[in-house]
Amino acid sequence: MPAEPIALEQLEAEIRACRLCEAELPLGPRPVFIARREARLLIAAQAPGRRVHETGLPFNDPSGDRLRDWLGIDRETFYHHPSIAIVPMGFCFPGTGRGGDLPPRPECAPTWRRPLLEAMPQVETTVVIGRYALGWHLGLKGGQRLTDLVADWRRLAPTHFPLPHPSPRNNRWLRNNPWFEEEVVPALRGRVAQLLDAD
Repeated sequence: MPAEPIALEQLEAEIRACRLCEAELPLGPRPVFIARREARLLIAAQAPGRRVHETGLPFNDPSGDRLRDWLGIDRETFYHHPSIAIVPMGFCFPGTGRGGDLPPRPECAPTWRRPLLEAMPQVETTVVIGRYALGWHLGLKGGQRLTDLVADWRRLAPTHFPLPHPSPRNNRWLRNNPWFEEEVVPALRGRVAQLLDAD
């Protein structure tokens, strides 16, 4: 008989107390995520940046402003609607490298992701942001192009919407792929509205 899922409240407490990769984190552990038992929309991201680490609020940065625009919702809805969960692949700021923030710590997702998602059984749509989340949720392999997976969004929707990272670093990608904001964003906004209006 399969084990019962761990209660969400217990999981949240365990995650916030996690020190698994403390020695590797330049600013120390500060898990940043929003999990809700009744969530219908899951935002699966990468890992917190420095500003998010400092404020403890997911996507509290220019990337978040763009993401909220893509979703068609305001800050209040993004952070407080009971149907939205925001769960990155790595919960803590991993530090900065030569090309920007480092990848999510590899210890995090194998330890926490599956039990946390199992504790949110009502999720109907997952917005999958960036290469690491795309690899976990949709099987994007190292040699595959992120662009190709995002372009295949019709096959994956409405259960998954693959997105590039909304970072300003991706402005060139957005200019080179105008179909994303012409086709994917309106469909995404429609799906988000559908999920949130159902409450």
